[in-house]
Amino acid sequence: MMFFKRMLALTLMLMLLLAMAAEPALAAKPTPTPTPRPTATPVPTIPVFPPSDAAPTPLPNKANGMEMNLDEWYKWYYTEVEPLPNGNYKRPTYVVEDRVQFNEYALPEPMGEQYALKTVEDFDKKSPALYTCYLKEGTSAYNVRSIYVDRLFKVGGKTKVDVLYLDPLWAIVRFRGQIGYVKRHRIVDVKPVDPVNTPPYGVQKHQYVAVTADTAEVRVSKSHEDYCWAILKPGTTLSIWQFDGEWAVVNYWRTYGYIHISDLTDIRTVSPTDQALNDDTPIAAYTSYYKYNSTEIIQNRMHNIDVGIQRMSVVLKPGQELDANDTMGPYSLANGYLEAGALAEGTTIQSPGGGTCQVSSTLYNVLLQLPKITILHRRAHGDNGAPYLPMGQDAAVGNSELNLIFRNDYDFPIRLEGHTNYDGALCWLIYRVFEE
Repeated sequence: MMFFKRMLALTLMLMLLLAMAAEPALAAKPTPTPTPRPTATPVPTIPVFPPSDAAPTPLPNKANGMEMNLDEWYKWYYTEVEPLPNGNYKRPTYVVEDRVQFNEYALPEPMGEQYALKTVEDFDKKSPALYTCYLKEGTSAYNVRSIYVDRLFKVGGKTKVDVLYLDPLWAIVRFRGQIGYVKRHRIVDVKPVDPVNTPPYGVQKHQYVAVTADTAEVRVSKSHEDYCWAILKPGTTLSIWQFDGEWAVVNYWRTYGYIHISDLTDIRTVSPTDQALNDDTPIAAYTSYYKYNSTEIIQNRMHNIDVGIQRMSVVLKPGQELDANDTMGPYSLANGYLEAGALAEGTTIQSPGGGTCQVSSTLYNVLLQLPKITILHRRAHGDNGAPYLPMGQDAAVGNSELNLIFRNDYDFPIRLEGHTNYDGALCWLIYRVFEE
């Protein structure tokens, strides 16, 4: 009996020792973890540029009149976005000329309120369309105003869609119930759904004309502390798209700028129709803006703009045509022009008359507002057009293919009146001439 008890105790002791020896090994065994679920490829975001040597600085109010150097500001702002092999984006070299691209992804953060553009959320499958159009083959639509995100849809061939809204760069379109953004240069054959109540494509009626009372800042937002797109001299004539409170909203390149009403005087209404009440009421108006600095190339360009405006400021009788090349040209040193940036076969050269395309392009945006002005010939600067106007709304000049030709089909004469003050603004007004 004693022998069995001893054997039982020995067995229990051996089992205890074996358990103690096995415990560290069990404790060291890693706990199994579930296999991670695969994640979707992240959607690329709009590039945000870090500060650099060309970073903008706030432009002070007035700043001793016009004693301002805007070169660094323009160098930072007017840049193209070039993709790098790693998928990031860089700010490339600045070029001072017409072809410089408007970089919508490098706009400064506004300090105040801006004009509120409509978004895709403002529309649905039943929203009435303003226009119908065709998308070019291979056009992509997006959920936000950016090409750096996943596509909402892409069309394989030329495709008809509804246009619900337009801003200077983008169109909001509807295709098979999907609503998205496409770049304006991707839409063609645009026709109003209701021609009686909808203006033709591209028309943006400016409602007022004013003169700057003092040095006027065209700001990024409705804030006196915000950056300035341009600094205008006293006495500059300009047109205004609309007023938003105490701020005039103007087209600045492919976005909007804001001028406080205290900087303006002689504010007049543009006739809402093409039937003016008197000689002092323009029936159409439009202003575009150009780069202003002290470099020779920009000074020459401003000179060419002034020469072109003087030659195009004429009276057209009923039925009379105007050929921009015949009227402004020839574009030569002998004809009073200076060398400035001009486009030739898709590249930029220095040529006499550089800048006159902005004269014809700005005038084109005025002519579009008048239903009985017939455009006989017009060509844009390629798909993207000139960046100082809404996308695709320019009219190049320079040769037989690049020209603006139009006819006055009203039963009364019209007067074309151009203004520039060598400060960055180019304004065209059209008046009805009342014959005595």
